Amino acid sequence: MTLQNLLAIQRLQAFEATAEGVQRLLAAAARNLADAKLAALSADNRFDAAYKTLMQCAMIGLWANGYRTSTSQPGHHQTALQALPLTMGLDKDTVIVLDALRKQRNLGDYEGNPVTDAAVAECLKRAEALLAHTRQWLAKQRPDLLAKT
Repeated sequence: MTLQNLLAIQRLQAFEATAEGVQRLLAAAARNLADAKLAALSADNRFDAAYKTLMQCAMIGLWANGYRTSTSQPGHHQTALQALPLTMGLDKDTVIVLDALRKQRNLGDYEGNPVTDAAVAECLKRAEALLAHTRQWLAKQRPDLLAKT
């Protein structure tokens, strides 16, 4: 599957990223990561904040490649995460773990399943790594999106 295929089947939409928008989303990802590290928050809220960091990074990857998810279509979180090898060169084994975290998030949000400390730790670790990867990838591949506007 390519990004163009996902566009053709309406899983993605064409999108032109701006430096301001990318920087705003990077800042939000960093804030969410900081919140995920707050021990005073419940495991559920820490997990949610770390998961938001993952999604914001995945969105930046799509934006930087000229796309965004079709949020009116079901599965837009899955699409964003599974596109990471295409957008920012993330390895498929990492994406499998990120997809498992997405499933955990769905169980919590839609069925009320509690989040374990191990799941929080894994999501936090993955969020830190993906945010660092996103920054490095942007600096190398799309420095124009990091330039101050």
